[in-house]
Amino acid sequence: MSFRAGIVGFRGYSGMELARILRSHPSVEPVWMEHRSDAAPEVHPLGWKGPERIAATPEAAREAGLGVVFLATPAEVSMELAPGFLASGIRVVDLSGAFRLKTVERYRRWYGEEHTQPALLEEAVYGLPEFYRDRIAGARLVANPGCYPTAANLALRPLVESGLVDRSHGIVCDAKSGVSGAGRKPSLKTSFCEVTENFSAYSVLGHRHVPEVLMNSGLEEHEFSFTAHLLPIHRGILETIYFRAVEGAGEEALLEAYQKAYGGEPFVRLYPPGSMPDLRPVQHTNLCLIGFRVDAATRRAVVVVCIDNLGKGAAGQAVQNMNLMLGLAEAEGLSCES
Repeated sequence: MSFRAGIVGFRGYSGMELARILRSHPSVEPVWMEHRSDAAPEVHPLGWKGPERIAATPEAAREAGLGVVFLATPAEVSMELAPGFLASGIRVVDLSGAFRLKTVERYRRWYGEEHTQPALLEEAVYGLPEFYRDRIAGARLVANPGCYPTAANLALRPLVESGLVDRSHGIVCDAKSGVSGAGRKPSLKTSFCEVTENFSAYSVLGHRHVPEVLMNSGLEEHEFSFTAHLLPIHRGILETIYFRAVEGAGEEALLEAYQKAYGGEPFVRLYPPGSMPDLRPVQHTNLCLIGFRVDAATRRAVVVVCIDNLGKGAAGQAVQNMNLMLGLAEAEGLSCES
């Protein structure tokens, strides 16, 4: 093994997905880092041999020879732990929302809490490799994007940058996620009887992922309407995005913009104009699938984008970022096929 990577929060869905991916990674060995003294003991089959376990401290990380630590933890825990690892020369990929926004004012507004590490908030690099891979490669601290913004930004940014969206009409993003996106902590809203045979909207006009889309696709808040919905499935995100194209911008113009942005990307795949992706092909992969259609007469445009919220929306993208930070091949250890 060339590198060792610690996972704090390995019991959560994103942390478990990280462990699964890294156990098959040819150049990285996962190490589980325990930060909860009250965690219930886990039961495994006889003879089971899992990753090494150490304390979630800088001293233990240095002794174990870790090159990077993943924080699959709540934001307040990430803010508590990240400074110590960074001070010890260990790179950090944070999967929470702790370091995604660039100002304490913006964090306070969307998360409703005070930020305790403003200097790191300014330093952190937003970990969407298709846009920022050069900065990610040299970063100490990478803020892994939210699952909804990953899909929305990959779908929207090339079109906004190419001037193909008539922003005066606004953009509507109708987003749907599997229940694992809500995390493993039990709640009434995500219990089986509440979710099965049901479909619900939540955090209407106040979802904390909205500013990530605004920051990275260059939109103003009044231009972008976002609503999240809970699907009665385990994993996967499908977003249907509606807007008006500018005069004369048909499907060929959108295809050209996407091909220019993603022609050499290992994980973003385009459907032929008029064809749309669905969730099954992205599940258990790091893929992002994009389809679109434009009605020339009315300039109505629809983009459908799909990712796995635990893959490209969380753990897969975190490994993609780790690969860049450690100088490995970006797609190493990740699934490029459905």
